[in-house]
Amino acid sequence: MKAATNKILEIQGLRALAAVLVLIFHARFIPGGFIGVDIFYVISGFLITGLLLKEVNSAGRISLKAFYLRRSKRLLPASFLVLFVTALFAWLVLPPISRGSIGRDLIGTTFYISNYLFAWWQNDYQNLNATPSPFIHYWSLAVEEQFYIFWPLFIVALAKFKSARKFLIGFSAVTVVSFALGVWLTIVAPIWAFYSLPTRAWELSIGALIALSPVLRRKSRLLAIFGVVAIGASALWFSESTAFPGTYALLPVLGTAALLSSIGAWPKPLRWLATNRLSIWLGKISYPLYLWHWPVLVLPIALFNRDLSLAERLVALLVTVILAHLTTRFVEEPFRVKSFKPRRVLLSISIAMIFSLLLGFGIAQSTTSSILVDGKQVTLASIKARPTPYEDGCHLNYHQSVSPRCEFGKLDSNKTVVLYGDSHAVQWFPALKKLADEKGFKLISLTKSACPSIDVVRESVGAFKMSNCASWRKSSIERIATAKPDLIILSSFEHFVPQGDPQKVKQWWDAGSKRTYQTLQPLAPKIIYLLDTPLPKRNIPDCLATTSADKCLADSTLGLPQTAAFEIVDPAKWLCQVQCPGIVRGNVAYRDASHISVATSLELADSLWQALVVKGFTV
Repeated sequence: MKAATNKILEIQGLRALAAVLVLIFHARFIPGGFIGVDIFYVISGFLITGLLLKEVNSAGRISLKAFYLRRSKRLLPASFLVLFVTALFAWLVLPPISRGSIGRDLIGTTFYISNYLFAWWQNDYQNLNATPSPFIHYWSLAVEEQFYIFWPLFIVALAKFKSARKFLIGFSAVTVVSFALGVWLTIVAPIWAFYSLPTRAWELSIGALIALSPVLRRKSRLLAIFGVVAIGASALWFSESTAFPGTYALLPVLGTAALLSSIGAWPKPLRWLATNRLSIWLGKISYPLYLWHWPVLVLPIALFNRDLSLAERLVALLVTVILAHLTTRFVEEPFRVKSFKPRRVLLSISIAMIFSLLLGFGIAQSTTSSILVDGKQVTLASIKARPTPYEDGCHLNYHQSVSPRCEFGKLDSNKTVVLYGDSHAVQWFPALKKLADEKGFKLISLTKSACPSIDVVRESVGAFKMSNCASWRKSSIERIATAKPDLIILSSFEHFVPQGDPQKVKQWWDAGSKRTYQTLQPLAPKIIYLLDTPLPKRNIPDCLATTSADKCLADSTLGLPQTAAFEIVDPAKWLCQVQCPGIVRGNVAYRDASHISVATSLELADSLWQALVVKGFTV
C-alpha cells in the first residue's frame, strides 16, 4: 500500500511539472515549455491503460459505460466552467469583428474537435499571426478526449484475442505507426502533425506500454536521471521553431517514460521535489491550472491592446493559480466524489453542450461585418480581401515550389515586367496589374509565401520549409532568365531573422541582397527594389474596430536597409507623413497586421508608376 501511495505522489509531481512548464512557456519565461503537454500524454496513457487492464484482469471485461461516466465527471465540469467564463469575457473584450471566429471556436471546442479546427484554420499562413483564440489550448484536451473514446474500444477488441502478447503487439503497433506518421507529417504538413490524434497517439501508447509491462519498470537511478536531463534539455533547448512533434518529441516522451519506469528509485532530491506539499498541491490542481492559464494570459492583451509586461504576466500566473485552486475545491472535487445516476450525468452533459452551442452561435451572430472609416461604413470583407493571385493559384503557399504560368496585362507587348518576392511583393500585384492593363505591358507574377526574394537562408519554422523556398527561387530565376524582362520589381518582408545569432540580421540581409543582385543583374536591364511597407503595431482592422484611428499606426523605422546596387523605391512616403496611420486618403491602409489592403495598393498605382518612370522605365 505504501508503494502505491508513493507512486501516486510522484505522478502528482510529474503532473505539476507538466502544468508549470506549459504556464511559464506561454508566459514567455522558457522556450520549450510546450513539452508539458507531451508529459501529460505519457502520464494519461500510463494511468488510463493501467486502470483498464486492471479491470480486464479482475472482471474479464471493461464496463465502457462506467469508464465514460468516470471520465465525464472528472473532466467536463471544470472544462465547461472555464469554457463559459472564457466565452463571456472574450465576447466583452475582443473586437466585434473577431466574434465570428470566437463563436466558431467555441462550437468546435464544445464537441472536442477543436484540434482539427485549429489545424484547418492555421493551415492558411495568413492566420498564423492573427490574434490567438482564447480556446486554442483546448486542442490538447480534444486529442486526449478522442484517445479516451477509442482506446478502451481498442483494448476491448484486443482482449478478444487469445494470444498472450495481444496487448503488447497491439500497443506496439499503435506506437510505431503513429510515430512514423508523426515524423512524416511534421515534414509535409507540420500543423496537422502537431494537432492530430493519429500523430500524437504514440505518446499516450508509450505510457500504455509501461503500464502493461513490468519489464519496462526498472528501479534504476540512471533511468531517473536520464528522464530529468531529457525533460530539462527539451524545455530549455526546444523553441517554437523546433520541428515538432517529429523525432524531437522522442526526448520529452522518453524522458517522461524513464521517470515513470523508475519510480521507487528516484534520487532523494528528485523525489523530494516531486512529493513535497507544494508539488502535490500543484499536481492536484494541474488540470484547471491548464484550463485557466491561457485565457488569463491572452484576454488582457486584447483588453489593453498591447503585450503584457513582466509584472502583469506574473500577476496573470498568480490569478491562474488562485482560479485553479478554487475550481478544484468547489467544482472538480464535489463532482468527482458525488454519486450521480448515469441518466443525470448524460442529461447534464447534454444541457451544457446545448448551452455552449447556443452561446457560440449567439457570439458569432453578434459579430460586426463593417467598420466606420472617415464617416462611411466599409465592409470587413472588402478590407481583408487578398490580391487575386491567392485565389487563382499564382501565389504559392508554403509547400509549393514551382509557380504556374501567371501572365497578365498585354500579353503580346514588347515590354515585360516581373514581380518577384513573397507576400510583401504580391501585395503590390493589384497596382501592377492595373498599370499593366492601362500602360500596355506584360506582367509576370512570381511570388511565394514567406520566401523573400532576397537570397537569405531562413530557419524552417512550422509549415515553412527552407528547402521549398530554395527550390522556388531556383525555378523562378530560371523563369526570369527565359522571360528576358525589361524590368524586375522585387519586394520582401523585412522582419525575418537569421538562424543562429539574431544580432547579425543586417549583415545577413546585406549579404543576401548582394547575392540576389549579382544573380539578377545579367537577366534584366533594370532592377527595382520596393522597400517594405511600414509595419503596423497591431492588426489594423481589429484596431479600427475597437479604438480610435489615431491609435492604429504603423512604424516606418523598422525593417532592414537595402545596400545592394538595386534602384530603390520607398513606399513609406506614400503611406506616412509625421506618422503612418491606419487610414490613408479614405482607405484602410492594411488588411491585417502586415500587408497593405487591395484598395491601398490600387490607390498607390499612380504613385508607383511615377516612381518607375523616374527610375527610367517607359512603355
